[in-house]
Amino acid sequence: MINGVINIYKIKGFTSHDVVAKLRGIMKQKKIGHTGTLDPDATGVLPVCLGSATKLCDMLTDKEKEYIAKVQLGVTTDTQDMTGKVLCSKEVTVTKEEVETALATFVGHYEQVPPMYSALKVNGKKLYELARAGKEVERKARPVMIHEIEILEMELPVLSIRVRCSKGTYIRTLCHDLGQKLGCGAAMAALERTKSGQFTLETALTLEELEEKIKKAGENRERAIQEFVIPVDHMFSELFELKLLSHWERLVLNGNSFEEKNLKKEFLKIDRADKEQYRVYLEDGTFVGVYEFRKQERKFAPVKMFLNS
Repeated sequence: MINGVINIYKIKGFTSHDVVAKLRGIMKQKKIGHTGTLDPDATGVLPVCLGSATKLCDMLTDKEKEYIAKVQLGVTTDTQDMTGKVLCSKEVTVTKEEVETALATFVGHYEQVPPMYSALKVNGKKLYELARAGKEVERKARPVMIHEIEILEMELPVLSIRVRCSKGTYIRTLCHDLGQKLGCGAAMAALERTKSGQFTLETALTLEELEEKIKKAGENRERAIQEFVIPVDHMFSELFELKLLSHWERLVLNGNSFEEKNLKKEFLKIDRADKEQYRVYLEDGTFVGVYEFRKQERKFAPVKMFLNS
Protein backbone atom coordinates (compact mmCIF):
# COMPACT_ATOMS: atom_id res chain seq x y z
CA MET A 1 0.00 0.00 0.00
CA ILE A 2 1.19 3.52 -0.85
CA ASN A 3 1.28 5.92 2.12
CA GLY A 4 1.57 9.66 1.73
CA VAL A 5 -0.05 12.76 0.22
CA ILE A 6 -0.48 13.72 -3.44
CA ASN A 7 -1.13 17.31 -4.49
CA ILE A 8 -3.90 17.02 -7.09
CA TYR A 9 -5.14 19.85 -9.30
CA LYS A 10 -8.91 19.43 -9.45
CA ILE A 11 -10.35 20.41 -12.81
CA LYS A 12 -13.77 21.97 -13.37
CA GLY A 13 -16.71 19.56 -13.39
CA PHE A 14 -15.21 17.05 -10.92
CA THR A 15 -16.38 16.79 -7.34
CA SER A 16 -13.78 16.09 -4.65
CA HIS A 17 -15.33 12.62 -4.32
CA ASP A 18 -14.92 12.10 -8.08
CA VAL A 19 -11.19 12.80 -7.68
CA VAL A 20 -10.89 10.20 -4.92
CA ALA A 21 -12.83 7.60 -6.93
CA LYS A 22 -10.68 8.16 -10.03
CA LEU A 23 -7.48 8.10 -7.98
CA ARG A 24 -8.39 4.73 -6.45
CA GLY A 25 -8.30 3.29 -9.95
CA ILE A 26 -5.05 5.02 -10.92
CA MET A 27 -3.21 4.10 -7.71
CA LYS A 28 -4.84 0.65 -7.44
CA GLN A 29 -5.75 1.00 -3.78
CA LYS A 30 -8.94 1.78 -1.86
CA LYS A 31 -7.62 3.64 1.19
CA ILE A 32 -7.72 7.23 -0.12
CA GLY A 33 -9.33 10.40 1.24
CA HIS A 34 -9.38 14.10 0.34
CA THR A 35 -8.64 17.02 2.65
CA GLY A 36 -11.43 19.49 2.03
CA THR A 37 -14.27 19.77 -0.46
CA LEU A 38 -14.04 21.96 -3.55
CA ASP A 39 -17.27 22.77 -5.42
CA PRO A 40 -17.63 20.98 -8.79
CA ASP A 41 -17.17 24.24 -10.73
CA ALA A 42 -14.13 25.27 -8.69
CA THR A 43 -10.61 24.30 -9.68
CA GLY A 44 -7.27 24.09 -7.92
CA VAL A 45 -5.24 22.48 -5.18
CA LEU A 46 -6.73 19.38 -3.53
CA PRO A 47 -4.32 17.41 -1.30
CA VAL A 48 -5.30 13.72 -1.31
CA CYS A 49 -4.16 11.27 1.39
CA LEU A 50 -3.18 7.66 0.67
CA GLY A 51 -2.94 4.68 3.04
CA SER A 52 -1.91 5.56 6.59
CA ALA A 53 -1.88 9.24 5.57
CA THR A 54 -5.72 9.20 5.58
CA LYS A 55 -5.33 9.82 9.33
CA LEU A 56 -4.03 13.24 8.25
CA CYS A 57 -7.24 14.29 6.48
CA ASP A 58 -8.75 16.19 9.41
CA MET A 59 -5.39 17.78 10.26
CA LEU A 60 -4.80 19.07 6.72
CA THR A 61 -8.38 20.36 6.44
CA ASP A 62 -7.57 22.76 9.29
CA LYS A 63 -4.81 24.50 7.34
CA GLU A 64 -4.92 28.02 5.90
CA LYS A 65 -6.24 28.31 2.32
CA GLU A 66 -5.70 30.76 -0.54
CA TYR A 67 -8.07 31.39 -3.46
CA ILE A 68 -8.42 33.52 -6.56
CA ALA A 69 -12.03 34.44 -7.22
CA LYS A 70 -13.80 36.32 -9.99
CA VAL A 71 -16.66 38.46 -8.65
CA GLN A 72 -19.63 39.66 -10.69
CA LEU A 73 -21.25 42.74 -9.18
CA GLY A 74 -24.88 43.67 -9.87
CA VAL A 75 -26.43 40.22 -9.53
CA THR A 76 -27.71 38.10 -6.63
CA THR A 77 -28.34 34.34 -7.04
CA ASP A 78 -29.74 31.57 -4.85
CA THR A 79 -26.41 29.70 -4.86
CA GLN A 80 -24.26 32.85 -4.39
CA ASP A 81 -22.43 31.99 -7.62
CA MET A 82 -23.25 32.37 -11.31
CA THR A 83 -24.51 28.78 -11.65
CA GLY A 84 -27.63 29.60 -9.64
CA LYS A 85 -31.00 31.18 -10.28
CA VAL A 86 -30.82 34.96 -10.55
CA LEU A 87 -32.88 36.52 -7.77
CA CYS A 88 -32.07 40.17 -8.41
CA SER A 89 -30.17 42.33 -10.90
CA LYS A 90 -29.11 45.92 -10.28
CA GLU A 91 -27.13 48.57 -12.09
CA VAL A 92 -23.62 48.91 -10.70
CA THR A 93 -22.88 52.53 -9.88
CA VAL A 94 -20.24 52.03 -7.17
CA THR A 95 -16.71 53.33 -7.68
CA LYS A 96 -13.47 51.38 -7.49
CA GLU A 97 -12.64 53.21 -4.26
CA GLU A 98 -15.95 52.09 -2.71
CA VAL A 99 -15.22 48.47 -3.67
CA GLU A 100 -11.74 48.68 -2.13
CA THR A 101 -13.13 50.18 1.08
CA ALA A 102 -15.89 47.55 1.35
CA LEU A 103 -13.47 44.65 0.78
CA ALA A 104 -11.14 45.93 3.49
CA THR A 105 -13.91 45.61 6.09
CA PHE A 106 -13.89 41.81 5.70
CA VAL A 107 -10.21 41.43 6.63
CA GLY A 108 -9.83 39.99 10.12
CA HIS A 109 -12.44 38.08 12.14
CA TYR A 110 -15.67 37.78 10.19
CA GLU A 111 -19.01 36.21 11.16
CA GLN A 112 -20.15 34.31 8.07
CA VAL A 113 -23.54 32.67 7.53
CA PRO A 114 -23.01 29.43 5.53
CA PRO A 115 -24.88 29.27 2.21
CA MET A 116 -27.90 27.02 1.73
CA TYR A 117 -26.10 25.33 -1.16
CA SER A 118 -23.41 23.70 1.00
CA ALA A 119 -22.67 20.27 2.46
CA LEU A 120 -23.19 21.40 6.06
CA LYS A 121 -25.85 19.45 7.94
CA VAL A 122 -28.82 20.76 9.92
CA ASN A 123 -30.77 18.14 11.86
CA GLY A 124 -29.03 15.40 9.88
CA LYS A 125 -29.90 16.89 6.47
CA LYS A 126 -27.37 18.45 4.12
CA LEU A 127 -28.22 22.07 3.40
CA TYR A 128 -27.97 21.66 -0.38
CA GLU A 129 -30.53 18.81 -0.22
CA LEU A 130 -32.96 21.11 1.59
CA ALA A 131 -32.22 23.92 -0.86
CA ARG A 132 -32.94 21.68 -3.85
CA ALA A 133 -36.25 20.78 -2.23
CA GLY A 134 -37.11 24.47 -2.08
CA LYS A 135 -36.60 24.76 1.67
CA GLU A 136 -34.55 27.34 3.51
CA VAL A 137 -33.55 26.95 7.14
CA GLU A 138 -31.92 29.28 9.63
CA ARG A 139 -28.14 28.98 9.75
CA LYS A 140 -25.99 30.29 12.56
CA ALA A 141 -23.14 32.59 11.66
CA ARG A 142 -19.71 31.01 12.10
CA PRO A 143 -16.46 32.81 12.86
CA VAL A 144 -13.89 32.71 10.06
CA MET A 145 -10.66 34.61 9.57
CA ILE A 146 -9.77 36.54 6.43
CA HIS A 147 -6.02 37.10 6.63
CA GLU A 148 -5.67 39.06 3.41
CA ILE A 149 -7.66 40.26 0.39
CA GLU A 150 -5.82 41.57 -2.66
CA ILE A 151 -7.53 43.03 -5.72
CA LEU A 152 -5.85 41.55 -8.81
CA GLU A 153 -8.01 43.18 -11.48
CA MET A 154 -11.01 45.49 -11.45
CA GLU A 155 -13.03 46.45 -14.51
CA LEU A 156 -16.43 47.09 -12.98
CA PRO A 157 -18.83 45.35 -12.75
CA VAL A 158 -16.23 42.52 -12.60
CA LEU A 159 -13.23 42.13 -10.32
CA SER A 160 -10.72 39.40 -9.44
CA ILE A 161 -9.47 38.99 -5.88
CA ARG A 162 -6.95 36.85 -4.05
CA VAL A 163 -8.12 35.73 -0.61
CA ARG A 164 -6.03 34.14 2.13
CA CYS A 165 -8.31 32.71 4.80
CA SER A 166 -8.99 30.15 7.52
CA LYS A 167 -10.65 26.78 7.04
CA GLY A 168 -14.41 26.82 6.69
CA THR A 169 -14.52 30.09 4.74
CA TYR A 170 -17.02 30.16 1.87
CA ILE A 171 -15.62 32.44 -0.83
CA ARG A 172 -18.94 32.68 -2.65
CA THR A 173 -20.54 33.88 0.58
CA LEU A 174 -17.77 36.49 0.87
CA CYS A 175 -18.67 37.62 -2.67
CA HIS A 176 -22.37 37.69 -1.76
CA ASP A 177 -21.71 39.67 1.43
CA LEU A 178 -19.57 42.14 -0.50
CA GLY A 179 -22.51 42.74 -2.85
CA GLN A 180 -24.85 43.29 0.10
CA LYS A 181 -22.46 45.80 1.64
CA LEU A 182 -22.18 47.68 -1.67
CA GLY A 183 -25.95 47.58 -2.16
CA CYS A 184 -25.78 46.20 -5.71
CA GLY A 185 -25.50 42.47 -5.06
CA ALA A 186 -22.69 40.17 -6.18
CA ALA A 187 -22.07 36.55 -7.09
CA MET A 188 -18.94 34.46 -7.55
CA ALA A 189 -18.19 33.87 -11.25
CA ALA A 190 -15.13 31.60 -10.89
CA LEU A 191 -12.93 30.11 -8.17
CA GLU A 192 -9.48 28.56 -8.07
CA ARG A 193 -7.79 27.33 -4.89
CA THR A 194 -4.14 28.27 -5.23
CA LYS A 195 -2.91 27.02 -1.85
CA SER A 196 -3.94 24.63 0.91
CA GLY A 197 -1.50 24.55 3.80
CA GLN A 198 1.93 23.81 2.29
CA PHE A 199 0.45 22.63 -1.04
CA THR A 200 0.56 25.06 -3.97
CA LEU A 201 -0.36 25.21 -7.66
CA GLU A 202 3.27 24.84 -8.72
CA THR A 203 3.47 21.20 -7.57
CA ALA A 204 -0.12 20.14 -8.31
CA LEU A 205 -0.84 17.45 -10.93
CA THR A 206 -4.12 16.83 -12.73
CA LEU A 207 -5.43 13.26 -12.66
CA GLU A 208 -4.65 13.03 -16.37
CA GLU A 209 -1.03 14.12 -15.84
CA LEU A 210 -0.64 11.69 -12.95
CA GLU A 211 -2.04 8.77 -14.92
CA GLU A 212 0.22 9.56 -17.88
CA LYS A 213 3.34 9.68 -15.68
CA ILE A 214 2.51 6.29 -14.15
CA LYS A 215 1.83 4.72 -17.55
CA LYS A 216 5.14 5.99 -18.94
CA ALA A 217 7.00 4.53 -15.96
CA GLY A 218 5.98 0.98 -16.92
CA GLU A 219 7.81 -1.51 -14.71
CA ASN A 220 9.19 1.38 -12.64
CA ARG A 221 5.67 2.33 -11.57
CA GLU A 222 6.35 2.18 -7.82
CA ARG A 223 9.48 4.33 -8.09
CA ALA A 224 7.66 6.87 -10.27
CA ILE A 225 4.80 7.15 -7.78
CA GLN A 226 7.20 7.91 -4.93
CA GLU A 227 8.47 10.93 -6.86
CA PHE A 228 5.18 12.78 -6.37
CA VAL A 229 3.89 11.18 -3.15
CA ILE A 230 4.93 13.23 -0.13
CA PRO A 231 5.80 10.99 2.87
CA VAL A 232 3.58 11.36 5.94
CA ASP A 233 6.37 12.53 8.24
CA HIS A 234 7.14 15.46 5.90
CA MET A 235 3.82 16.96 7.04
CA PHE A 236 5.43 17.45 10.46
CA SER A 237 8.84 18.72 9.34
CA GLU A 238 8.65 21.60 11.83
CA LEU A 239 8.80 19.12 14.75
CA PHE A 240 12.05 17.74 16.21
CA GLU A 241 12.63 14.03 15.64
CA LEU A 242 13.23 11.27 18.19
CA LYS A 243 14.48 7.70 17.64
CA LEU A 244 13.83 4.76 19.92
CA LEU A 245 16.29 2.08 20.94
CA SER A 246 15.34 -1.13 19.14
CA HIS A 247 14.63 -3.16 22.30
CA TRP A 248 11.98 -0.59 23.38
CA GLU A 249 10.15 -0.50 20.06
CA ARG A 250 7.42 -2.85 21.28
CA LEU A 251 6.13 0.00 23.46
CA VAL A 252 5.13 2.19 20.52
CA LEU A 253 4.17 -0.75 18.30
CA ASN A 254 1.49 -1.47 20.93
CA GLY A 255 0.43 2.18 21.08
CA ASN A 256 1.98 2.93 24.48
CA SER A 257 3.78 5.94 25.90
CA PHE A 258 7.54 5.81 26.44
CA GLU A 259 10.19 7.51 28.58
CA GLU A 260 13.39 9.46 27.94
CA LYS A 261 15.51 6.39 28.77
CA ASN A 262 13.91 4.55 25.83
CA LEU A 263 15.52 6.92 23.31
CA LYS A 264 18.80 6.51 21.47
CA LYS A 265 21.63 8.35 23.23
CA GLU A 266 21.90 11.20 20.71
CA PHE A 267 18.25 12.16 21.32
CA LEU A 268 18.42 12.35 25.12
CA LYS A 269 17.69 15.73 26.68
CA ILE A 270 17.61 16.88 30.32
CA ASP A 271 14.80 19.41 30.01
CA ARG A 272 11.81 19.56 27.66
CA ALA A 273 8.80 21.85 27.38
CA ASP A 274 5.47 20.47 28.54
CA LYS A 275 3.16 19.46 25.64
CA GLU A 276 5.98 19.87 23.09
CA GLN A 277 5.39 17.58 20.11
CA TYR A 278 7.90 15.35 18.31
CA ARG A 279 8.20 13.10 15.27
CA VAL A 280 8.98 9.60 16.58
CA TYR A 281 10.82 6.92 14.57
CA LEU A 282 11.93 3.34 15.08
CA GLU A 283 15.70 2.76 15.02
CA ASP A 284 15.54 1.72 11.34
CA GLY A 285 13.92 5.05 10.39
CA THR A 286 10.29 3.87 10.19
CA PHE A 287 7.99 6.75 11.08
CA VAL A 288 5.74 5.92 14.05
CA GLY A 289 3.77 9.10 14.61
CA VAL A 290 3.51 12.34 16.56
CA TYR A 291 4.03 12.26 20.33
CA GLU A 292 3.88 14.98 22.97
CA PHE A 293 5.96 15.26 26.13
CA ARG A 294 3.99 15.18 29.40
CA LYS A 295 6.32 16.92 31.84
CA GLN A 296 4.54 15.87 35.02
CA GLU A 297 4.63 12.19 34.05
CA ARG A 298 8.04 12.47 32.33
CA LYS A 299 6.60 10.49 29.41
CA PHE A 300 6.01 10.88 25.68
CA ALA A 301 2.34 10.17 24.88
CA PRO A 302 0.93 9.41 21.39
CA VAL A 303 -1.01 12.18 19.63
CA LYS A 304 -1.43 10.56 16.21
CA MET A 305 -0.07 7.20 15.08
CA PHE A 306 0.85 6.45 11.45
CA LEU A 307 2.23 2.92 11.57
CA ASN A 308 0.95 0.82 8.64
CA SER A 309 -1.87 -1.52 9.57
